[in-house]
Amino acid sequence: MKLSDNLQRLFPDGIKGIIFDCDGVMIDSEDANRQFYNLLLKYLDLPPMTSEQESYAFMATSEQALRRMVPGELHWRIPEALREGLVYDRDVLPHIRLMPDFGNFIKAAMAAGLLLAVDTNRTDFGIDRVLDFFGLTAYFDPVISASKALPKPSPEGVRLICGAWAARPEHILFVGDSSDDGEAARAAGAKFAAFGHKGLPGDINVPDFACFAEELGLDAIK
Repeated sequence: MKLSDNLQRLFPDGIKGIIFDCDGVMIDSEDANRQFYNLLLKYLDLPPMTSEQESYAFMATSEQALRRMVPGELHWRIPEALREGLVYDRDVLPHIRLMPDFGNFIKAAMAAGLLLAVDTNRTDFGIDRVLDFFGLTAYFDPVISASKALPKPSPEGVRLICGAWAARPEHILFVGDSSDDGEAARAAGAKFAAFGHKGLPGDINVPDFACFAEELGLDAIK
């Protein structure tokens, strides 16, 4: 594995591991998130999400998002809506898509000896369903969710991962697509790779996983 000049400058002693955000990085879940929240809102006789609510829900935990978009007098019905308003495996999971080239990328990254982990604002329930659905569970250790650590932008998840790996954060690259991801990475002392084409500032910008594989010097992933 031969790093590009960009990554060599960031990691003169090499990269030990990569941490991935989930939504917007590993998976394209915009349609699934919209389906999830709109079904719950419909159950509560509320209108569909606004564009502002969609943007917030994409980065927040489900609890944070629901408490923000559901009026306070209906908060007591949120657990009921979660139980009765949808069947996750039937109504939500089929709307999730794996990001192009991600499956081959993580196989190549693991083969190259890189440690792989997930730091997500999903709960254990949500991330476990995604990893099982796409057959990705075996690639990531640890998987840190909002059930295990304070949600991003808190750096707690990154620090827990570095501790599990016995790795210094400056040897770790966090791949995310939001300002919360960037804040979490930098607060923990890790480098941040801004994923996608969103104009998000990062120590390195990664438009897609084919380009990322080239930056890392991985074997062909297609």
